[in-house]
Amino acid sequence: MWGALKRLLGIASGPDPREQARRTADAIIERAEQEAKSRILEAQEQVLKLRQDSQAEARELRVQVERQENRLAKRSETLDRKETDLDRREQRQRDRERSLQEREDELEELFEQERQRLEQLGQLSTAEARELLLDRVEEEVRDDAVRRMHQTEEKIKEEADQRVRHILAGTMQRVTSEVTTESTVSVVPIPSDEMKGRIIGREGRNIRALEAATGCDLIIDDTPDAVTLSAFDPVRREIGRIALSRLVQDGRIHPTRVEEAVEKAEREVNAVIKEAGEAASLEASCPGLPREILDIFGRLRYRTSYGQNQLRHAVETAHIAAMIAHEVGADVEVARHGALLHDLGKAVDHDVEGTHAMIGADIARRFKLPDPVAHCIEAHHEEVEPSSVEAIIVQLSDAISGGRPGARRDSFEHYVKRLEALESIASSFDGVERCFAIQAGREVRVAVKPDQVDDLEAMQLARDISKKIEESLQYPGQIRVTVLRETRASEYAR
Repeated sequence: MWGALKRLLGIASGPDPREQARRTADAIIERAEQEAKSRILEAQEQVLKLRQDSQAEARELRVQVERQENRLAKRSETLDRKETDLDRREQRQRDRERSLQEREDELEELFEQERQRLEQLGQLSTAEARELLLDRVEEEVRDDAVRRMHQTEEKIKEEADQRVRHILAGTMQRVTSEVTTESTVSVVPIPSDEMKGRIIGREGRNIRALEAATGCDLIIDDTPDAVTLSAFDPVRREIGRIALSRLVQDGRIHPTRVEEAVEKAEREVNAVIKEAGEAASLEASCPGLPREILDIFGRLRYRTSYGQNQLRHAVETAHIAAMIAHEVGADVEVARHGALLHDLGKAVDHDVEGTHAMIGADIARRFKLPDPVAHCIEAHHEEVEPSSVEAIIVQLSDAISGGRPGARRDSFEHYVKRLEALESIASSFDGVERCFAIQAGREVRVAVKPDQVDDLEAMQLARDISKKIEESLQYPGQIRVTVLRETRASEYAR
């Protein structure tokens, strides 16, 4: 019956089903316990993580709260200090007002005493006494104002002199240039005086061909073994010198050879001009200038002013301007380019009408140079009012390069005329007794009559003389004007 029941229920014969159920229940219970333990561990880990996160967040909040408290505390301290400072300022202001009020009361009292004294002594009316007192006060105030103005000028001048001396000393130490020894006269040596006749040629045809081809005048005189070329254009004079030197070396001199030699010399000089312009621009740290500008600028290699080579002067001026602009915070590139090209017009002023400053500015604008650079060129002799710091720096650098010792040489006649002009300007003012131009025309000392000029007028006289010198003369560098006033008192004991 049991077997039939098992067959009926489909239970296979074998182990006891109750034992299997028990085992299955134990396995389920064990898995449930393991799963419960893992769930508990995960829950514990999550709780721990949440606790750590909450603690970190709490710490961050505490730090932020502490920072905010510190910030508020500092702000509170700053407000307390400002409040204290305001209280002190208010107290000082009240003290000043009280002091001013006391002084005003004292002045009113003194004014009243003075008025009464004047009326008693001079039997003057109130209006007359007021007028007399105002005149006296005005005179005292004017003297005090002039004295203070002089003190302020002296202080500013002293500070400016120290600053300028420091800048210029550093600039001059960093710029080294040769002393001028060049000459503007072109002399061609010849082997013998017999060559002079060959240069002149039959009926003067050779010398006429030379003068026509070069544009120079040949001077053949009694000077032994030399022929002199004269021309306003230094480039043409150099072309003539090279051509004549080669003709003398070759010995064959006739009009056809003259034209060939001049053409060859012209090509050589043009090549030298191009190289000189490029080398000068690179030396002055101004690369990238237009080719046309460099071709014109290189002509200054053959141009001199008071014996100073203009190409070297331009490069030196560019270096000085760049250093000064760097010291004072100006645009270094504008100052450098403007200083390098400031005498550009001198290269063509023999062929173009106008001053070299305006010619140079026109050339710069024609070849698309920046307008600030062109303005530096046109304003360096104040034919146009300088409107930028860089233009003033170019003026100053030009004066330094031309006025430094050994830069230029002057003729004796021009030197004497300049000294006479300085003394004449100083002597034209009233009250001047004697004047002397000293330090090679760098200083004028003026002795005045003490009974006609007082100390304040002496200061004004020095200023007027310097202004008139600036308006009347042209000179490199600066001229110092010193006014001397001496008062002597004599008495005899009898």
